[in-house]
Amino acid sequence: MILGGSAMLAGCASAPAAVTPIVLAQAPAPRPLAPIPQITPPPLDPQRLVRPALMARAMAALDVHHPRIPLRDRMYLVDFQKFSGEERLYEVDLIAGRVTAFRTCHGRGSDPDHSGYARTFSNQPESYMSSVGAFATAGAGWGSQQGPNVLLDGLEYTNNLARDRAIIVHGADYADPAFLAREGKLGRSYGCFSTAHTDLPMLRERMGEGRLLYAAV
Repeated sequence: MILGGSAMLAGCASAPAAVTPIVLAQAPAPRPLAPIPQITPPPLDPQRLVRPALMARAMAALDVHHPRIPLRDRMYLVDFQKFSGEERLYEVDLIAGRVTAFRTCHGRGSDPDHSGYARTFSNQPESYMSSVGAFATAGAGWGSQQGPNVLLDGLEYTNNLARDRAIIVHGADYADPAFLAREGKLGRSYGCFSTAHTDLPMLRERMGEGRLLYAAV
């Protein structure tokens, strides 16, 4: 009996245990990725309001002065080739492509005969001339004489004294539509980019700080 029991135990110990197979669920095949749609940006200035050469120079200035011009949603251009009575200050929406045009004055020293055309330009104090080149908008300001304005920093040798000369964007009676209707051209500033009083609030808000204003002939 004892030997038999031992044999039975030995037999039980040596018998292979039943193994339940583990079946792993098969992962579903990955879905193919949907193609990424190609987004074509809208054309820049579809109405062709800005001279192509001026637009190209301004776009190059964005890259050259990018440390001082971090915002690239919109920029502002001034075409001093045009008559002062024409719309020659442009807001260029670099995302949507739209261009909005305004009027702006030039300095009396740039047009001593008051012909309506700016002929000469300077960076010198007391010259009362307009300056050309790339400016960075420096935010909304307020002056005792001109009131609300937009401050500007000149970024090139042609305009780097803009702060010293107080060259700003401000509203002026001689830039208003009534003056244009009466005189046939806008008045002249001391070198500032004067605009109509009705245009200034929007420009002041949208120019802000860190955007390009590029003036050229």
